[in-house]
Order: sequence, then C-alpha cells, then structure tokens
Amino acid sequence: MIPTFLCTIGAVCLLIALWPFGPYQLTLILARRLYDFPPTPDSKQIVPEPSDESFAICVCAYNEAATIGGKVEDLLRLREASGGDLDILIYVDGATDDTASILEPYRDRIRLVIEGDRRGKTYGMNLLVAQTRASIIMFTDANVRIDPNAIRVLRHYFADSSIGCVCSYLTYVNASQSATAFVGSAYWSFNEWSKGLETATGSVIGADGSLFAIRRCLHRPVPNGLIDDIFVSLGVLLAGYRVVRAPELQAFETHTTDAGDEFHRKVRIASQSIQIHFALWPELRRLDVWHKYKYVGHRLLRWIGGYFLIAAALLFAAAGLLGLGPIRMLTISGAILLLFLAAARARIGLAMTVLNVLLAFTGNVVGVWRGLHGERAITWEPPSSARASHVPAKGQPDERGA
Repeated sequence: MIPTFLCTIGAVCLLIALWPFGPYQLTLILARRLYDFPPTPDSKQIVPEPSDESFAICVCAYNEAATIGGKVEDLLRLREASGGDLDILIYVDGATDDTASILEPYRDRIRLVIEGDRRGKTYGMNLLVAQTRASIIMFTDANVRIDPNAIRVLRHYFADSSIGCVCSYLTYVNASQSATAFVGSAYWSFNEWSKGLETATGSVIGADGSLFAIRRCLHRPVPNGLIDDIFVSLGVLLAGYRVVRAPELQAFETHTTDAGDEFHRKVRIASQSIQIHFALWPELRRLDVWHKYKYVGHRLLRWIGGYFLIAAALLFAAAGLLGLGPIRMLTISGAILLLFLAAARARIGLAMTVLNVLLAFTGNVVGVWRGLHGERAITWEPPSSARASHVPAKGQPDERGA
C-alpha cells in the first residue's frame, strides 16, 4: 500500500517536472481549438501605414574578439537593407581581449561605448537604450547573425498597435557538432514551436536575448543582476501589450558544444530568472488567469522543475526499497547506473542525450538555489565552445565550405 502511494506521489512530481515539455503545449493546442483568441499576426496580411517609426539595435559585448567583427558587419548590412534607418549601439563591458580595438575603426558608423570596468550586460543595455531616441528598440547578442529583412518584418508587425514586443525565430546552426549542441538545438526547435502556440493563444511568455524588439515607450530599466530579455519582455506583457513570435524574423547562432559551458550557462540564467520571478510576481499575479497559467506552467515550472524531478526520484527509490527490499533495489539500481555510465563513457548517442538533459535540469536546480540565496550574476562569460564555430552572415557563403 505504501509503495503504491509513494509511486503515485512520485508520478505527480514527475508530471509537474515535465509539464513544460509536452503537457503544457497540449493545453495550448486544446485551448486554441476551444476559444477564439485574437488572430495570429501575419506580416503578409498586416499592411503598415506610413509612420515615423525609427529603429535602433543594442549589443553588449565582453571578450568577443572572435565574433565582434562579423557582428558589426552583419549589423551594417542590416542597416543598408533597411535603407539606412537603423541606429547601431554597441557597449563593450571591460573587455580584456581585442574586442574594443576591433570596433574602433567603426566608431564613425556606430555608437560605441567602451567601459574600462566590468559593469554587466544589464547596465550596458540600460545605458544604450538611454542614448537613442528610436521608437523601436532591438536587442541582440554578439554572436547572433540576423536576416537582412528584419527591419521590414518589424515594420509590418508593429503596424499592429496591440503588439508591444516581437520575438525572433532562432536557429542553431551547429546541432551536429556534439551531443550538447544536438540536445540544445532540439530543445530550442521545440521551444520555438511552443512560442508559436503561445502567440496563437495570446502572448509569448518572455523573449530570449538572441533577437527581439520592443516599443521604446514600453522599456523598463532592468535592475542590476537580472536577465534583461525576460524582464523587458514580461514588462511589455504587464503593460497590456501582446508579445508575439515572428517566424519571418530570423536569427542564427552557434550553440555551446561543451557540456560544462552549457551547465554554467544554465546556472546563470536560472539564477537571474528566479530573481525576476520575485521582482515581478506582485505584478504577474494580476495577469488574467490564462496568461498567469502560461507563466507558471511554462516559465516558472521550467526553472524549478528539477526540484520536482529530485522529489520524484526519491519517492520512486523509497517505493522500490519498501517493495523490493534493500538488496534487490540496490542491485537493480546499481546495474542500471553502471550500464548508463558505461554507455556515457563510450559516448553512445542515447546515453549522451540523457546525460545532457540531466545536466540541464541540474543547472537549473543549482541556479535557482543560488538565486534564492541572493546571488546575482552581474557579469557574464561568453561560453568559449559557442564562439569556436563560425556563423556565416545571412546570404554570405560559409568560409569553411559547410
């Protein structure tokens, strides 16, 4: 009786942990069938009226010598494709490599801010936004390449006055390079599908920093140490505007290929994200019930799901000990563990995939723990394995011949 009860509670914990990775999306599909939501934006159907909209794009960089030259050239191509209507702002956060010197020759074509000390990305983005009067602000990362049609796409979407934030469709270009890149790329494809469902059922619950744009009038300065993309985009939602994903707004990036790099990235993001939860929850709790469910069911559970996964494992283990006895339970679990470790050591695909998924959950657990104890990741380190691969500019040949 007790083992059955423990297994039942464990199954509930497991369902909660996995809710953002399947069950949540099914609820959105069901809701879309049952309820008449505002139509999904379509840039082909939105006809922008003549407007005075102006555009700026903000980038923060630290030790990006490997990518920053290609990034600024990509932004200049984007400006040319937009007819010159793009203010380019780049902040260098106390770089110790050649990032600043690589950018110096471009100073007459961009707004360049070089900080001698490390202040962090949040400080840099707040500073850049304050230096432009553009009505539409775009945010992007230093290693991201952007489709030249981005400004045209954004003009179409922002012609809809209900839209306050537009998220890009990000593609990782190096999924085949390692198990870490494969798992991350596969998850991100799933995440893009999820954001499409969220758009079709109201609003996306938070943008990612690869590329997104907001109406400048909706920008809220981000408290230091909080991740800016989620804070800013949630602020737009809280202001009563839609946050939507535009599949035509395409961005391209290389994923980390090293499990250690990805683990540290997960820790940093989870630490900052859980603090955003506490900073914005007094406002988030006043959202309508549907979008509050989407926030909890997707964002919050994704951050804290690892704790429910641990609880499920402990409950299943306790049920096994009571039902099978200690010796049989330890024999079976030990054999499974040894088999898994051997498969991982041999770098068998399935084992490496499972290992990277577990590392992702573990990174969230550690990050949330640190965030709950007040630790803030003010500065950041670019993951070296995500900078080792070249991302060709959209429409340009890949120099590797790939």
